[in-house]
This record gives sequence, structure tokens and C-alpha cells, in this order.
Amino acid sequence: MSLCRLSTLALALSLLAGCMAMPACDDGQWAPTPPMQPPVAAAPADGSIYHDNQNMELFSDARAHRVGDILTIALVESTQASKKASTSTSKKDKADLAAPTILGKGLTLNGNPLSAGLDGERSFDGNGSSSQSNQLTGQITVTVAERLSNGNLIIRGEKWLTINQGQELVRISGIVRPQDISPDNSVPSTRVADARISYTGRGTLADANTRGWLSRFFNSKWMPF
Repeated sequence: MSLCRLSTLALALSLLAGCMAMPACDDGQWAPTPPMQPPVAAAPADGSIYHDNQNMELFSDARAHRVGDILTIALVESTQASKKASTSTSKKDKADLAAPTILGKGLTLNGNPLSAGLDGERSFDGNGSSSQSNQLTGQITVTVAERLSNGNLIIRGEKWLTINQGQELVRISGIVRPQDISPDNSVPSTRVADARISYTGRGTLADANTRGWLSRFFNSKWMPF
């Protein structure tokens, strides 16, 4: 195979590996989520004035408790993690073998005694440390997507921000207990079970902070060196 063909094949493999190292474009992440619509209540046929499915909360707090109701999530996320490891080992070996004796005389070779000695020393020192800190604060208003049989609420919502030449998206979903909802119809994000919170962006600023595909290839597992 000629040198030209080898170069072409190597370049094709590099481009293929670079494409495989690129993260998949998740267009669904940027698709707007339609708001939840409350179920349409059937018209009462018993002639009663008050019905539970009507919005007649005269003596109770107007807190979210039905599909389509709105409540506010206070984002108070703060995480910090650190890890440190240190390993040190040392080993030293030494052995001396005297020259064997026959009839009371040590064996020699060219006048030198046939003695031997072994001496070895090994050591290893390793250190590693890692730290990470994240913080997210703010508020986002969501809607109730479903009410479970135990009364807990499945909430879902998102917030879109378009600033200059970029877009930012805040999205949250999870499960909220009615007991955790405060009188002002809000709940902290630390009280949301199975919470899925994402804060992403795209546009000029996001592209400026993203490495190109060729740079990602040279730092990926596909790089043989």
C-alpha cells in the first residue's frame, strides 16, 4: 500500500474517531415543554352547590395541589466535594552468599573467591487530590404535572432567557410533598425528591467556552498516544 493511501486512511480514522468523541447534539433539550392542562371536570348532576373539583377555596390556603396548579421552586443548591489520596511504599532487599568451601578451602576463580551478593531497593510515592464546588440560586415557577395516590405532586417547569447573542435554559422536575409547600406557595429545591435540575446555555458565549472537535479528539480515549 502506497504512502499516500496510508496517509489518507490515517486521516479518515482520525476524523471518524473525532466524530465519535464529540458529544451528541441533544435537540430535545431545547424543545419547549408544553404546559400541563388541568383535567376538565364533568358537570355535576346532583344539584349540589359545592363540589370538590370546583375552585371555591374560601377557608384554605391557595397552595398547589391539583394538576395544572402553579408553585414556585426556590433554587438553593450548593454542593462541595473533595477527595485526597496519598500512597507511599518502600522495600529493600539484601542477600550475601559466601563462597562454598571444600575440604576446608573456599572455592576461587582466578584467585578470587566465588562469593555473591544481591542488593535491591524499590520505592513508590503517589499523591492525588480532587475538589469540586457548585452553587445555583434563584427562583423558577413550575406547574403540577401529576398527583400521586399518596398526595405527592410531580412538578415540572422551565425558564428560558435570551440575552444578546445567547440563550439560557433552566429546567427542573421532581416530586414535592404538600406538607413542604409554604403558605406563599413556594418550596425550596432541597425539598424536591428525585430532583432533576439542569442549567445550560448556547450561543456565542457558550461556543467560546467549548473546545473544538479536533481538540476533543486529542484528549479523548481514542487518541493512541
